[in-house]
Amino acid sequence: MSLGSLRLRLLLAGALSILVALSLAAVGLTLLFKQHVERRVDAELTVYLNQLAANLALSPSGELSIDPPPADPRFDEPLSGLYWQITVEPNGKSLRSRSLWDSVLTLPQEAAVDDVSHRHMIAGPGGSELYLLQRRIQLPPRLGGKTTRIAVAWNAEEVKKSVADFRSALLPFLALIGLLLIAASWAQVSIGLRPLTAVRQKLAAIRSGKARRLETGFPNEVLPLAEEIDALLDKQENAVEKARGRAADLAHGFKTPLQVLNGEIERLRNKGEKEIAADISSIAETMRRHVDRELARARLSYAAKDATANVKSVVDRIVRVMERTPNGRRLLWTVDVPADLSARIDTDDLAEALGNVVENAARHAKKLVSICGSHDGQDAVVTVSDDGPGIAAERVSDVLPRGARLDTSGSGAGLGLAIVTDIVDAWNGRLSFDNGSPGLIVTMRLPQAPAV
Repeated sequence: MSLGSLRLRLLLAGALSILVALSLAAVGLTLLFKQHVERRVDAELTVYLNQLAANLALSPSGELSIDPPPADPRFDEPLSGLYWQITVEPNGKSLRSRSLWDSVLTLPQEAAVDDVSHRHMIAGPGGSELYLLQRRIQLPPRLGGKTTRIAVAWNAEEVKKSVADFRSALLPFLALIGLLLIAASWAQVSIGLRPLTAVRQKLAAIRSGKARRLETGFPNEVLPLAEEIDALLDKQENAVEKARGRAADLAHGFKTPLQVLNGEIERLRNKGEKEIAADISSIAETMRRHVDRELARARLSYAAKDATANVKSVVDRIVRVMERTPNGRRLLWTVDVPADLSARIDTDDLAEALGNVVENAARHAKKLVSICGSHDGQDAVVTVSDDGPGIAAERVSDVLPRGARLDTSGSGAGLGLAIVTDIVDAWNGRLSFDNGSPGLIVTMRLPQAPAV
C-alpha cells in the first residue's frame, strides 16, 4: 500500500492513536500502582509509629525508653532497610533501632507539634535513600513533657523495585493489547472500506458493459454517492443519445450532397467528360470514406458498453444487401453462423465492421465468399474468406500491427478496413488476416454475450 492509500492512512492513524493511548495508560497505571504501594507503606509505617508512641516509657534511671520495642525482626537486623528513631528535643538525644547499627538518621525539622504523620525522603545508611514517616508529639508529664520526634523509615529502593517490577509485568500485557487493538483496527478499516470496493467493482462492471447502474445495496453513508453516480450516468446516457442523434443528422447532411455530387459525376460521364468525372468520383469517394470513418469514431465514443448483437441476423442482412450489388450478384455466398451466436457490440457497429470486411471480400473474390461463425471460449469468432489473390506473404504480419492504419499500410485495403480496426478495438476485440488457399481470411474476435 502506498501513502496515497486511504486504508493505510486509517491504519496508521488508528495504530498511532492506540500507541498514544497505551503509553498514557502505562504511565497512569504505573503512577496509580506507585501511589498504592506508598499508601501500603504509609499504613505499615503508621502501625510502627503508633506502637512506638504507645510503648514510650521512663526507665528506673529516668531515661526515655521503648518497652517493649516493635516485634518486627527487621528492626534487629543490621542495615535491614527498616529503621526507627526517636529524637528528644531540645538536646537531640536519640533512641534507635538496632538495624541502624552505628548510624544516626538526620530527621527533618517539623514546624509545629500537630501529632500528624509527615512523609519525607532522606539519606540513609550506606548512601541509601529512605522513605520516612515522622510525627512530632508532646510527651505527657509522666514521661517528662518534652517535645519528641518519632520516625520510622523504609528503604525507598523497595518501593522503586516494586514499581519497576509492576511496570515490567505491565508492558508485555499492554503490548499484547496493542497488537490485538491494531488487528481489530485493521479488521474495522477493511470492513468499513468494503462498500468502496463494491463501488469500484460495480463501476468496473459498468465500464465493461456487464451492468448499467450502481443501484442500491450500499450503507447509508455510501448510498448518496452511489445515487449521485447513477444520476451522472443517467445524464451522460441522455447526452450520448443526443450525440448519436447529432451524428446521424451529420451523416445525412454529408451523404445528401455526396449523392447530388454523384449525380453530377454521372452527367459529366454522359457528356463525355469521363476523365474529369473519374477525378471527381475519386475525390468524392475519398470524402465519403473519411466521413464514414469519422462518423464511426464519433458513434464509438458514445457507444453503450452493455450492447449486444446477434451475429447471425447481422450477417444475413449484410449478405442480402451484397447479393443485390454488381459484385455480389456474380458470387456464390455461403453462410455458416450459429443462430445463438451473440457478441458484446452495438448492432450498428457490428453491421458496419462486417459490412466493410464483406465488401472488401466481394471486391477481390473470383467466385466465392464464405462467412462462418463459432463459439470459442469467451469469444464470438467470425471469419470472412474469399478466393481472391490475398495479400503478399511478406506483408501478412505487417497488415494490422497494434494501432496501425490500414489506409497507410500500402495494402490497398483503404479506409474501409481501417474503420473495421477502430470498431473492433473499441469493443475489446481482435482482427487478424491470413492467406488462404487461395484468397484472404479475415478473422474477427469479439467478447461473447448471451444469445439475443
